[in-house]
Amino acid sequence: MWANRLHGLTMIQSGEHDADSGAIHGGSVPGNPEVPAFTLKLPDPSPIPVVIAVPHAGRAYTKSLLDLMRHPDFATPRLEDRYADLLGKAVAKVTGAALLVAHAPRAMLDLNRSSDDVDWDMLGGPPADASAAPSGFGRRARSGLGLVPRRLPGLGELWKRRLDHGELNERIAAIHQPYHHALATTLETIRDRWGAALLIDLHSMPPLAARAPGERAPEFVIGDRFGASCDSGIIASAFNVLAQSACRTSHNRPYAGGYVLERHARRHEGLHCLQLEIDRTCYLDPRMIDPGPGFDATVELLIGLVRRLAVDVADLGRTSDRGRWRAAAE
Repeated sequence: MWANRLHGLTMIQSGEHDADSGAIHGGSVPGNPEVPAFTLKLPDPSPIPVVIAVPHAGRAYTKSLLDLMRHPDFATPRLEDRYADLLGKAVAKVTGAALLVAHAPRAMLDLNRSSDDVDWDMLGGPPADASAAPSGFGRRARSGLGLVPRRLPGLGELWKRRLDHGELNERIAAIHQPYHHALATTLETIRDRWGAALLIDLHSMPPLAARAPGERAPEFVIGDRFGASCDSGIIASAFNVLAQSACRTSHNRPYAGGYVLERHARRHEGLHCLQLEIDRTCYLDPRMIDPGPGFDATVELLIGLVRRLAVDVADLGRTSDRGRWRAAAE
């Protein structure tokens, strides 16, 4: 049933990028169209009302993209949420959560940005047809981390030349649009089954600085756009799970959630979204290159978190108008 709802995507059955049965691929990576922009696995029927999405761990770098970068060996790892996709896959396998993993790298296009959050200077100005030019030019683009990252602190400009308008449009059509269509449809499909659905937008972060002398920096940051994107009871449960494991946490600071939460959260319609940032030292080796000794423990923690939140979301769905209508229909 769910595959029919995703008919607007360009999809093929599972192949070399995901051997799991039931997984589908969507979009494509410009410069290597045989590589999908993302993989979606959605069990049918969904056993829990949770979707895990990993938008920033993509490693499908094309030669053409790397050739355009000034310092690809230094820039690409700093733009990635290194191996956060491995966390998501391990947790989804055990819990049955739906899983959406981007393969297109953030260096090519940032899925946690609006399609009009563009620094037009890096394209030589907006399109010639001013009436068709997107109007957005947000804080992220001005900082160098818009839809297409332009610069990084300590490294400077990322690209050898300006981006062509046609290249940008191709990336949006091949990556951004199908990814967000797949995410919206997946959330709505699960919400229609359970009465409510929760998106965990999974990210990783470099170690944070301590907020005050003598304090230890947070290891986990939960963002809900200051209460706008997720039920407060779900957020409270998330903090309770982390506290039981003696994890250091922060709420909305410094990461409150970005475009993904802004676009897909609709609490009044039963669509709840939170962003989860994990300190990379929790699960990577000391060089922060490969999975480290803390990987398995982090997976176990996330499994417990997802299972607890799934119960809360299911309860929320049962008590919602949608849940009551569905129960009456059955």
